Amino acid sequence: PARAALFRQSDIPEVTELYWILGTVLPMSDLNNAHSYKDKLANGASPDFGLFAYPVLMAADILLYDSDVVPVGRDQRQHLELTIDWAGKFNRQYAPGYDAQKRVGGHLKIPAARIRDETAQIPGRDGRKMSKSYANTIDLFGTDKEVEKQIKSVKTDSTTPDAPKPTAEQPLYDLLKIVLSPEDFVAIDARWKAGGGAPETHGYGFFKKTLLDGYHATFDPARKRYAELMGDRAELERLLKVGADKARTYAAPVISRVRAAVGL
Repeated sequence: PARAALFRQSDIPEVTELYWILGTVLPMSDLNNAHSYKDKLANGASPDFGLFAYPVLMAADILLYDSDVVPVGRDQRQHLELTIDWAGKFNRQYAPGYDAQKRVGGHLKIPAARIRDETAQIPGRDGRKMSKSYANTIDLFGTDKEVEKQIKSVKTDSTTPDAPKPTAEQPLYDLLKIVLSPEDFVAIDARWKAGGGAPETHGYGFFKKTLLDGYHATFDPARKRYAELMGDRAELERLLKVGADKARTYAAPVISRVRAAVGL
């Protein structure tokens, strides 16, 4: 909390105000063409306004704090591109001195994306991108039994333990690469590709056990801290209030500029 502002979105009323104002300047075609909207429709989701307008809310979350750099996954790149487009459109419409080339003189700061190739998209247990919507996550704060069950359910093929394992479209392999340290992954990678061993040393069960061990080594400190916070709700509420107060100090000048620009 000393290094970051952690807060509930609902504790920042300015975000819904900016969300609405942005919605009055962006074209409907942008929302119709949003990948997330089309993807959820293709997977059977019922369209509603919340789903349709979600990219606008995300844009408000970014622009309200004068963000310079936004870390995103590959599947969120379009959301950030839309945010940049809408901020530019707002600036051109309401800031007569705005220089679009240099991106100076506007009311909304134009952010940049930061995408790490090695974690640009986390695979889910079924091989699709990891998403609560697909029910294919490995929960950071689930119980030990829940996490073990989720890791054991990671999709694999019928390759036998004595045979080299394929690496393409293998969520277990990709998750091992993400969770293990580079040094530990070198050894696991060699064993995965070599084959020639017994089930307990070269089978998919062994690699799932390795993923489970790597998960706990990586996330257990955070899981322990989470349990401590959840055991002291008063302290958690205090930290969230501190974070909201800090966030609103960033939001106040931005929403003031926006209000003045549109005549509110």
